[in-house]
Amino acid sequence: MTQLNDTTIRRRSAAGSTNLEADICVLGAGISGVSAAIEAARLGRRVILADAAPTIGGQAVGSIVGTIIGLYTHGPDAYQITHGLADELVNELTASGDLLRRRSERTGTITFQYEIMQLGRWMERKCAEAGVELLVGAALNDADFSERRLKQLEFATRYGPVTVNATGFVDASGDAALSWQAGLGVREPNAPVYGSLNFLLENYDEAKVAEIDHKLIYSRLKEVGADYGLVRHDGFLFAFPGKGTALANLTHFKTPLDPIGAGKMVLEGREQADGLVKFLRNEFPEMFAKVSVRYYGNPGIRQTRWIVANHQLTLEEIREGTQPADAVARCAWWVELHDTEELVHWEEFPDGHVYYIPLSCMVPKEADNIVAAGRCVDGDTFALSAVRVMGPCMAMGAAAAHALDLAGSGPVNNVDMTELQARLAKNLTNGG
Repeated sequence: MTQLNDTTIRRRSAAGSTNLEADICVLGAGISGVSAAIEAARLGRRVILADAAPTIGGQAVGSIVGTIIGLYTHGPDAYQITHGLADELVNELTASGDLLRRRSERTGTITFQYEIMQLGRWMERKCAEAGVELLVGAALNDADFSERRLKQLEFATRYGPVTVNATGFVDASGDAALSWQAGLGVREPNAPVYGSLNFLLENYDEAKVAEIDHKLIYSRLKEVGADYGLVRHDGFLFAFPGKGTALANLTHFKTPLDPIGAGKMVLEGREQADGLVKFLRNEFPEMFAKVSVRYYGNPGIRQTRWIVANHQLTLEEIREGTQPADAVARCAWWVELHDTEELVHWEEFPDGHVYYIPLSCMVPKEADNIVAAGRCVDGDTFALSAVRVMGPCMAMGAAAAHALDLAGSGPVNNVDMTELQARLAKNLTNGG
């Protein structure tokens, strides 16, 4: 039997540090980072996936995004445009009953509502199967960058400092943290782009909520929402049949980049969530008389800071849909810019419209071994609002992994584009 005083006394060494080596280090364990890490590990690369949160999943899990959008085109003949790991996700979570396929009445596109915790477990299992090493609870503290190459990242963890040396790096942080810490130029919007705090509701009338009239909700929000501390007049509220929960996305708040402001953002988001519960109870008691919050998500952040790349994707380019010579992913999602408190600015594209994401908007112009994936690639504010959703984020993660694999120790801009696009063919052409 273990003795009660069977302990060892230690003191921290001032020079103590854990040093890790990898071929590719991915910063940010949301859907784009997880996709990049798994893809790179399957290519035989040693991969470290780092995130400041204690678990992986990023906003998809922590912020309860709740729906996977952007995998399909729009219209009555919608078809899938991102494959690979996305196919595994859809097939496996559908089989387990944790993914619900929906066809949007408004857009005709296919979206998927998912069980939050099960998506997180799926990501964890996939990383483990691929051999991805996880560095969680690790806040980026410093970056060693010189002569156009990022060489080392330094993290602060509760177990002491950790350094990661790698040949290539993926910035899936969402806020261009690698470029920022390396001292590279970054873009910030001059006008606010609002975030949302999503949350799960329970104790409502499932049958009635399944047939909810969103326009009626929006109309009443516009009339009396301010009385409940609410600012947004649109959004969505989806019930997951048979699960007893409904996903609410009906809040808006600014998303500052300073630490104290980030703390206030959490409180503001939850205050709005509580206000929405009161609104639903009072204004729609036939459905929500006893409704309550089961779980609050973390603040969901859309656009804060992004890289300055060799090319900036523009609204005009996504409108035209011309395939650039260095295309590595496809997208079809409409422009969805959250630029006012009250409403979202939408720009709709014709049915079947597809546009492309080039590698040149994913590579910082001042670096040779960093590839961004997700919402911190370089686009104008409108274009970025369209490509930041989960479908193209998965495609960008895969593209980043293959580009760095092909680049090796050379500049990622010099990769064999024919070979890269051959590897990514299923995400670029319907016959790939």
